[in-house]
Amino acid sequence: MSITRTVIFVHGWSVTNTECYGELPRRLQHEAAGAGITLKVKEIFLSEYISFHDEVRLSDISRAFRTAVADTLPEVLKGGQRFVCITHSTGGPVIRDWWHRYYDSIPRSGICPMSHLIMLAPANHGSALAQLGKGRLGRLKSWLLDGVEPGQGVLDWLELGSAESWNLNASWNRATGNRIGAKGIFPFVLTGQTIDRKFYDVLNPYTGEMGSDGVVRVAAANLNGRLIKLAQQAPIHNADEEPEAPELRVEEVVEAPLSAMRLCEGKSHSGETIGIMRSVKKNAKLDPASTDTVDAILECLNVKTKAQYTALRKRFEKRIREVQKKELVETETGFLHRERLFFHDRYSMVVFRVRDDKGHPVTDYDLVLTAGRDSNPNHLPQGFLRDRQRNHLNRETITYYFNYDAMAGCPEVKNADGKVLREAMPGTESMGLKIIPRPESGFVHYLPCEIQASKDLLLQALQPNCTTLFDIRLRRIVHKNVFRMDQMTETTTPKNFKRTKPGDVIPN
Repeated sequence: MSITRTVIFVHGWSVTNTECYGELPRRLQHEAAGAGITLKVKEIFLSEYISFHDEVRLSDISRAFRTAVADTLPEVLKGGQRFVCITHSTGGPVIRDWWHRYYDSIPRSGICPMSHLIMLAPANHGSALAQLGKGRLGRLKSWLLDGVEPGQGVLDWLELGSAESWNLNASWNRATGNRIGAKGIFPFVLTGQTIDRKFYDVLNPYTGEMGSDGVVRVAAANLNGRLIKLAQQAPIHNADEEPEAPELRVEEVVEAPLSAMRLCEGKSHSGETIGIMRSVKKNAKLDPASTDTVDAILECLNVKTKAQYTALRKRFEKRIREVQKKELVETETGFLHRERLFFHDRYSMVVFRVRDDKGHPVTDYDLVLTAGRDSNPNHLPQGFLRDRQRNHLNRETITYYFNYDAMAGCPEVKNADGKVLREAMPGTESMGLKIIPRPESGFVHYLPCEIQASKDLLLQALQPNCTTLFDIRLRRIVHKNVFRMDQMTETTTPKNFKRTKPGDVIPN
């Protein structure tokens, strides 16, 4: 039985020309018929979305999308029909924000008019490149196809660990499984992990970062993840001694609803050569390299039930393992025909947010990772950490990028002739962390704490190709002499209390 689909393509950020879609819409139209699907392709362009003004934020774009849908597809909305969104890059978070803002978070909002959200290389958890700033990004063709600098408002959302990104993804992690289905939406993530070396910028190594497509990390694209809440114990008050609260405890572990994610072989973020969207050609015979991507999109379009979605998700998971095994070793011939080897290991991203029990952000702290029986940072495996980035606006948030295979351990890598290209990595069996917050003294301050290294925390924190959100809550220590009162007498004289000492701690 033929399925009729109305499809809306939503481009990524920093696009000034509809050439960004390449010939993907026409290729899908042509091949969909063979898969029993009839496509009505409509492209929606938002003036706000291509204005590049700094004051425009991602939420403004999702509001404009809502208006554009109402203006352009009134027959779909009035007739109770539904449409499909195929997005690229920042287009994924835009449509997710729209869905969450106007449907998922509003009781009795009705069924969303979007049935399928197929995201190509989505920056669901942001991009490490965003912190470079719009000036330095202006010359990166892998991000800006037409050389136009992006607006700062959207870059603020895209920066790793932004408050807006955290809120959207934390909400998704807490979503129940019924968000996915015929009465909810069917979400899909299709991304690549190939680096287009001609776009590589030696001054900005993020453009060649392993575990990414040159712009967005696989872990940052994936909707599958966890939210882990850690809480510092109540302070222990000992006579004539400073209080202590040395333990950081797991308070809650929340798993995101299982969603479909697929790695597309040989695809990078953008560009006409191997970009996951831009490189697709209308004629399949002239572009066999895109068959993997196009077939995956058609499989997504064919999903009608939760059972079909679950079956496809499992097939996609198997395909991820196949692609990552096939693409593990990349060989590049460089200057004087010297070969360079790149190992495409699996990576994990962890976003730590530190606040106190009164909701205030804690922006000055050291976060120390530990491992082994004695929770020693020196026992972490060599090469386990690829990158660390603190959000410049939300300084209570810091993002760590782990080499998952270095942490979990992996066997040696050999070539076809049996030559060892890389020795086995032993990994570690546990992980923990210490928080050393500041200020450490005064009228209001914080106490250091830690969670001992354990296998459970390692397994909870790190998942291959996924992002975990750690919400850490510290105890805010307030001393009594922040506020005092002295009884007035007939002989009371003015008193300078500038050198008042903090005094005892107010019990929590």
